[in-house]
Amino acid sequence: MSTPILRPIQAADNAQVAKIIRQVMTEFSCVGPGFSIEDPEVDHMYEAYQGDKAAFFVVEHQGQVLGCGGFGPLSGGDGATCELKKMYFLSEIRGHGMGKKLLNHCIEAATQKGYQRMYLETVNRMTSANALYRLRGFQQLQGAEGATGHSSCDTFYALALV
Repeated sequence: MSTPILRPIQAADNAQVAKIIRQVMTEFSCVGPGFSIEDPEVDHMYEAYQGDKAAFFVVEHQGQVLGCGGFGPLSGGDGATCELKKMYFLSEIRGHGMGKKLLNHCIEAATQKGYQRMYLETVNRMTSANALYRLRGFQQLQGAEGATGHSSCDTFYALALV
C-alpha cells in the first residue's frame, strides 16, 4: 500500500467522514443512545472542529478518506483536558500504522494548543484501539469524566500531555 496522507479535515470531507463513523460504529455494535454515532456533529465534522481549541484530521489514500480523528475541549471538563474524538478507520486501512500516526499527531496538536491532558472514551470490544491507547501510555480510568453524553461507552483513558 502506498503511503496514506494525514491532513486537516475539509468541508468536502463531511459526507465521507460521517459514513466512516457510522460504518465503523455499526461494525462494532456501537449504535443507539449513548454512543457518538448519535452526536449531531457527525454530519458536520468540519464545522464542529473549527474552534481554536479543536482540530480534526482525515487519512486519505488515493483520493479516498479512509480514517479520521481529532480532539476538542472535554465537555463539562476543566479546560485543561481535551477529548480525543471520533478516531475511526475503515477495515482496509487498519493494521498499516495510521492509528498510531494519527494518535501521535492529535497528541502533538493538543499539546501545542495548550492542553495538559487528553481523555478518551471507547468500548472494550474495540481491542486494537484499546491496545494502541495503552501502548501510547494512556492510563485506564475507573469511570467516565465530563459530560460527553456517551453513557454506553465502557472504557475510559487519560494521558498527561505535559
